Amino acid sequence: MSAIPGFSQSLIEVGDVCLSVHQGGEGAPLILLHGFPQNHMAWEKLAPDLAKDFHCIIPDLRGYGDSDAPADDADHHVYSKRAMAGDIARLMDFLGLERAHVLGHDRGARVAYRLALDHPDRVERLGIIEVVPTGDFWRAWDADLALKAYHWSFLAQPAPLPERMICADGPGFIDWTLASWTQCRGLEPFSEAALAAYRAQGADPVRVGAMCADYRAGATMDRALDEADRLAGNKIAAPVLFLWASAGFPARTGDPLAIWQGWCAGEVTGKELHCTGHFAMEEVPGAVLEAVLPFFQAR
Repeated sequence: MSAIPGFSQSLIEVGDVCLSVHQGGEGAPLILLHGFPQNHMAWEKLAPDLAKDFHCIIPDLRGYGDSDAPADDADHHVYSKRAMAGDIARLMDFLGLERAHVLGHDRGARVAYRLALDHPDRVERLGIIEVVPTGDFWRAWDADLALKAYHWSFLAQPAPLPERMICADGPGFIDWTLASWTQCRGLEPFSEAALAAYRAQGADPVRVGAMCADYRAGATMDRALDEADRLAGNKIAAPVLFLWASAGFPARTGDPLAIWQGWCAGEVTGKELHCTGHFAMEEVPGAVLEAVLPFFQAR
């Protein structure tokens, strides 16, 4: 699978799975977590610049990229964000990191905030791109959001229905998904190397099954975990930066910044990114870099 120029790749055992991890740069550790239907290549436009100031650590989440894709279980614990956050905590253990900055997009942002809730002593500063918490997103659904975010219910259907439908033309499904979520409704924001990596996932029935399992967990286990934390009054302790797109998913939930403020015990800063759809790192990388650099450089 494609690599980010200047970054090294290694396979690291983190408990019951092996993660493919790309690393580059020196400085304070910054973990970058990708979303669906992507992998580490989601960060190719930002990582070289971030590596000038940080030690960037870019894992493929379990089920994605070159990381292991274990079989799902009946209750969808295997692909819960708690399990994925546990992978990241064990990756930090392997790398000898007590704490790190964490920046996540899409599904990776859900892993990132779950890491901050389950392992609050491990997250220095937390960046969230283009999501609101899982339970809040489900509660925000109306007809318009259901049409825009149809994949949440489609991918969560019991196996093997979505897998069979996607695998009829997996790369085509990936292209459709990527293009439909950009503001330009095209694939121009993505490099050919990134597209090749994403299409390869769509052509692999094992990876397709893992991505569906990720969303089955989102409809069940992840939603339950969020609800339990909400009822218990658990808050994110780390400072939080939230970025959302003017034409993205959180923008349709009412006041997404206020939602995050309700989940955080401390500082929350936010910025709406204009001229972009869901994939801000590829569509407006300069604007994302301008927002995240001072946040993670703050002392």
